[in-house]
Amino acid sequence: MPSTIYAVLIADVMESRARADLRSLLGKKLAAISRRHLSRKLIQLPYSVTAGDEFQTVTRNLLSIPAVIRDLRAALRPLSLRIGVGFGSVSGRIQAPVNRLGGEAFQSAREAIESIKTGNLFKFEVLTAFVSRYGHFNKTINLIYGLHDTLVLKITERQWETIQEFLDSPTLELTAKRLKLDDSTVSRNLKRGYYWQLTETVQAAGSLIQQTFC
Repeated sequence: MPSTIYAVLIADVMESRARADLRSLLGKKLAAISRRHLSRKLIQLPYSVTAGDEFQTVTRNLLSIPAVIRDLRAALRPLSLRIGVGFGSVSGRIQAPVNRLGGEAFQSAREAIESIKTGNLFKFEVLTAFVSRYGHFNKTINLIYGLHDTLVLKITERQWETIQEFLDSPTLELTAKRLKLDDSTVSRNLKRGYYWQLTETVQAAGSLIQQTFC
């Protein structure tokens, strides 16, 4: 993987003004997911709140991005996120705070999240967008995630809870025990919560990123 290519992720919380406890809730959840993702080397810098309802990170592990997106959506519930990802160069040394960094990847990530807010990508609602220097890649991965997000928008809070527990302990037995449910209920929640489609998206998007950048 070329060391000059990075992925920058910018996310913001939807309907953030409706939550009086946003700052403390966001900070607590980001601290927990930062520790997890840093230990697994999925990201290079901890998630940092760069505005009231927005946070960023950067990584050289491009293949981690689909899993990072899935993890963030599950771990930050009940908060709903718009997520923009940009690929490209980063100017300067990779060190905290992330909001002092700049370059192509940051500009592309900003363009990506703005395209979600303005609704320029598709005629249907999306939650995720990608921008890189490769038009064919952008078109394909944005279509994948556009269809993916159509399912994400239908997932209930109970289903998200099951997905999060299953990600932490990926067996029906352990997840059922933690949630105090029977195995069949966990299996049903995963199926109705589109967990298997989310997992296939991670695999397909990872393969596309590898083919394009590696």
